[in-house]
Amino acid sequence: MESIKADWADLPLDNYLKDGGRYRRRRHSSFIVEQKAVTQVNHRAHYQPLEYNALHGGMHRLFEPMSQLTIAKPLWFKLLLALAGICSEVKGVLTWYVEAHQFRIDTSNGIGRPTPEGAHRDGVDFVAILLVERQNISGGESRIFEAEGPHGQRFTLIEPWTLLLLDDHRVIHESTPIQPVAEGGHRDTLVLTFRAEGFLDITT
Repeated sequence: MESIKADWADLPLDNYLKDGGRYRRRRHSSFIVEQKAVTQVNHRAHYQPLEYNALHGGMHRLFEPMSQLTIAKPLWFKLLLALAGICSEVKGVLTWYVEAHQFRIDTSNGIGRPTPEGAHRDGVDFVAILLVERQNISGGESRIFEAEGPHGQRFTLIEPWTLLLLDDHRVIHESTPIQPVAEGGHRDTLVLTFRAEGFLDITT
């Protein structure tokens, strides 16, 4: 996994943040995983309905695609296949529509917000969150709550490549803001969403 870590140093700014912030950088690409085959689809916009993202939902957000050098690495396809396999163990063998998001939340302008929309669902079946790196920051606590109940858990991802896999039907999630403790503070993550009924769009 370390072979793709450097990609997070070359993420463009997310220009869709409605709070006017410049703390989030990202790339986005989409894939279809069908049994043992992984296919990258033509570059497309990311869409979430307002019911899942009250802040940034209801619009098509077209981000720069992931680097083809990253996607060409064998570990990339192994990662998607492995996670899709886990999803199929839970839901049955299905075709999975996967959106991949590379995020860097930085603190060069002060506080960075990993989830400015607050606690939310993504409107998919499963969400995989992998911590790539955190440097010179405090905060960034993961908070997971039952979607239909009072219980939840709070913890902080510290070790690189720690995986958090969420059933998006059962829980809502958020990450708390990060603050710098030294120059160059940032938090890098890879978020992969898995949906069995096609990619989210206006008609879905």
